Amino acid sequence: MGKDNKYRTNKIKQEHTIIEDILPLLEKVAELDIIKSIIPGRINRRGGSGIPPHLKLKYPTPSGIKILAKNSSSIQEVFVVTDDVDQAMKLIKEIKFVK
Repeated sequence: MGKDNKYRTNKIKQEHTIIEDILPLLEKVAELDIIKSIIPGRINRRGGSGIPPHLKLKYPTPSGIKILAKNSSSIQEVFVVTDDVDQAMKLIKEIKFVK
């Protein structure tokens, strides 16, 4: 196998910041066998609305699925790598904190 990646914990790349309270949600998605990798992206600030942390499925990408991770003050792009987008979206939708 290749050399260890210091920025990766299991399937989640953690080279950059992950917004507060979202990591446990991403870890739950990473438990799915069909998921190869989770890559958090850019963070944007948003007006505080007191919403609980959650994930929102957006759309398929060439390598998998784009998800938005949201909490009361921030929104973050998250890219999920998978070979079977349709099955992965179905399984992710079954997780209660994914909209």
